[in-house]
Amino acid sequence: MQSGMLDVEGASLYYEKRGSGPALLLIAGAGGDAGYFSGLADELSDAFTVITYDRRGNSRSTGRFEAPMKMTDQSNDARALIEGLAGGKALVFGNSGGAIVGLDLAARHPDVVAGLIAHEPPALRVLPADDPWRGFFDRMEARYTEAGPAVAGAEFVATIRGEGSYAWPEDVQKRFLGNVDYLFRWEWAEWARFEPDERALAEAPFPIVLGAGAADRGLHYGRPSVEIASRIGVPWVEFPGIHLEFLPRPKLFGAALRAVASQMHTSSEPVPELWNTETELAVTAI
Repeated sequence: MQSGMLDVEGASLYYEKRGSGPALLLIAGAGGDAGYFSGLADELSDAFTVITYDRRGNSRSTGRFEAPMKMTDQSNDARALIEGLAGGKALVFGNSGGAIVGLDLAARHPDVVAGLIAHEPPALRVLPADDPWRGFFDRMEARYTEAGPAVAGAEFVATIRGEGSYAWPEDVQKRFLGNVDYLFRWEWAEWARFEPDERALAEAPFPIVLGAGAADRGLHYGRPSVEIASRIGVPWVEFPGIHLEFLPRPKLFGAALRAVASQMHTSSEPVPELWNTETELAVTAI
C-alpha cells in the first residue's frame, strides 16, 4: 500500500493506493475516512488499482475551513484524484454520502468516469413529499443544535442498521469522532439539499449501477437508490448486508463489488487483441 498527499484547490488530500489493474476509486460518506475501506481495498487489490482517500476537511486531509462544504469541491476533488493517480479514468464506487459525491462527479465530470456504482446514497429529496424520512436531515441538525456533536453523532450512527453489532477499527473510530462536529456544522446542509442531475446521469456515456444492502430493505438509506435508478433508467442491484457491510465483512461485500466492477470494466473496454486474432497454437481434438 502506498500513501501520500495530493494537493488540490483549497486542500491537500490524504490517499492510499493498492494493487494493480483497472483503477477503482472508493469514496466514503459521513466522516470521509479512507479507513472505512481498508479491508475492502485489500480484498480487491489483486484485480484493481484501488484508490481511497480522506475527503477534504476530514481525518488526515486538510481543507477544514469555517465555511459550508460545497458539492462542487467534493466532485472536483474526486476528479483530481482520478487525474493525478489513475491516469485520467477510473471506475468509481461511493457509499452513502460518497455515493452522492459519485453521482455529482458522474454528472459534472463524465470524462473521468469509466463506470459508477452508487451504494445507498441518502438523497432523501427524491422520496415522496409526505415521506417521514424527508425530515431526517432537519431532525438530526436540530439534535446537533440542542445537544451537541457527541449526542447527535451517537443518534446518527444509531439510525444506521447494524451499527453497534461489531467494532470499528480503533483508529477509524477515533478519527470519526474528530470529524463529527465538522460533519454537522459544515457538511450536513449540503447532503440534505442534494438532488441528482437526472438528465446528465441518464445521458452518461458509461455504465451506472445503483444499489443497496439486503438488510436495508425499506430503510431510508436504501430506498433512494431504487428511485434514482428508476428515474434515470439504469440497473439496480442488491448488495449483501448492511449500510457499511464492507467494514465487518469485507470479503463478502468485496465479492459482490468485484463482480459488478469487473463487468463494468469488461463492458466498457474493447476485447483484448489477443482474443480477436487467430493464433498458431495447435488444438488437439479430444
